[in-house]
Amino acid sequence: MALDGILLSHIAKEIESVALGAKINQVHQPNRDELIFSMHTHSGNKRLLVSARADSPRISFTSYTAENPPVAPMFCMLLRKRLCGARLSAVRQHQLERVLFLDFDASTTLGDRTKITLAVEIMGKHSNCILIDENNIIIDALKRIDMTLSSKRLVLPQLPFELPPSQGKLSLLEADVQTVVKKICEQETRTLDKAVLATLMGVSPIVCREVAYRAAGVPDVGVSQLSAKDRERLCEEIERIQNHAKLTDGIPVMLKDLTGKPFDLTFAPVVQYDDAAKMLTLQSFSQLLDEYYHERDSIERMRVRSRDLSKLIANNISRLSRKLNIQMTELSQSKDREHLRICGDLLQANLYRIERGAAFVDVENFYDENMSTLRIKLDPARTPAQNAQRYYKDYARAKNADKVLGVQIEKGRQELEYLETVADEIDRAESEKELAQIRQELISQGYVRAPKGKQKPPSELSPREYRTSDGFVVLVGRNNRQNDTLTLRTARKTDIWLHTKDIPGSHTIIVTEGREVSDTAISEAACICAWFSKARDSAQVPVDYTFAKFVSKPQGSPPGRVIYTDQHTLYVTPANPDK
Repeated sequence: MALDGILLSHIAKEIESVALGAKINQVHQPNRDELIFSMHTHSGNKRLLVSARADSPRISFTSYTAENPPVAPMFCMLLRKRLCGARLSAVRQHQLERVLFLDFDASTTLGDRTKITLAVEIMGKHSNCILIDENNIIIDALKRIDMTLSSKRLVLPQLPFELPPSQGKLSLLEADVQTVVKKICEQETRTLDKAVLATLMGVSPIVCREVAYRAAGVPDVGVSQLSAKDRERLCEEIERIQNHAKLTDGIPVMLKDLTGKPFDLTFAPVVQYDDAAKMLTLQSFSQLLDEYYHERDSIERMRVRSRDLSKLIANNISRLSRKLNIQMTELSQSKDREHLRICGDLLQANLYRIERGAAFVDVENFYDENMSTLRIKLDPARTPAQNAQRYYKDYARAKNADKVLGVQIEKGRQELEYLETVADEIDRAESEKELAQIRQELISQGYVRAPKGKQKPPSELSPREYRTSDGFVVLVGRNNRQNDTLTLRTARKTDIWLHTKDIPGSHTIIVTEGREVSDTAISEAACICAWFSKARDSAQVPVDYTFAKFVSKPQGSPPGRVIYTDQHTLYVTPANPDK
């Protein structure tokens, strides 16, 4: 994803239409790379967010609030001193570069009027926010760039402000379509989308792929493979993008994958993904950026905050898997214990023939109908009788191991199954409350150490609740403890219980209220059940269902583990019930 120059021009127009003449009331810096300007506009108070984060640089109005540090950073204090009380007088963009200039009418400490400019550079890891005086001299920057970071462009107080180095691309605001297409077609060794990207200023990869797709039917067609008809359509597409750039008449478009996760945004409809993605149109470009980054950052924050739990579970799964492999190897070896008993019996019967200090002995195996000769290894340091006793002890140990290992392996398999369900729950957790409940469950099971002192227990969450098209309520557990409660306490005997077959997932209940459940309700509930499982990205997922009265919990089993009978199996494609 890239916030390109054309999209930035639409944002500039939006800021200008809403906030031109607006007064800066306050400046906040909630974190190292973000600034929020509280502005009083003709349509009320607005918050303008400027982000120089490497993974989400942007400028837009925001409706979300952020917690501010108790002490404002130095750059924030400088902005308050210079810009509080100032009014936005202009919003400028150089060509289609990803740099936006916000000009403010401000006052000096002596009360003289002056112009101060805030340059917002949206350039990935090089994004920055630079304060410039009326003589084009840098006052300071959010990120200072000295010789140790760059030898081409310094960003330091008292130095003249310079635009980032030009890449030599054509601007759609100046170049005509034929010139652009000619330069694209000269790059015969490149694919069409890459050639468009290398030629035009201010267009992101998704725009280039869309141009190529609309022109040639595929985004990665080689430039040398373009037909005359393809080149005609390419001219039309370049002209379409040029009109959006000149007229700033695009629409805010967000793209989401089939799981509902946003993965790109742009200023025009996108057709290249067909049914593989969902296209949403929002009311404003600020809302587009706000919603896109809020959803994406929420997912990232959940990933970061669940990292310690995920790592803990992954380590336990790895440790337990190694232990099970060792135990299964030992169990396999113990299956040969009869050979140890036979060796002991044969040695005991032939003690008189064995010389002390021998490394082996060949004896007739009277357990074999052919009376074959069996060579038995001996410990030269032991007497013949001691060697016989050693084989008997090894036999007894192997016989005991067979019983013990069988129990241990079954217990280990149940624990491994439980840990895999927890790992799946962590991956699917949508809120910090869900993570807190999973952590509490792991504390109760002894995987996480309980914090010292009295701790307020996490608030209980209700199960997810949905309704089928024919009116049946479907309840879905959020974690193993809630799965137990939902299945064993909440569900009535005549309710339908569903779970993915041999796949970690949530317990799902169809509340029947004594009614006969339709095939439609079972099918839709099975799709929901498959969605809230480890197999949500798969197709043809097996889902077992039965009456809740046929589901029980083995004594001493971990949370979420049940056994069931009288089940039927459906194969369904997971469906997100929230969409």
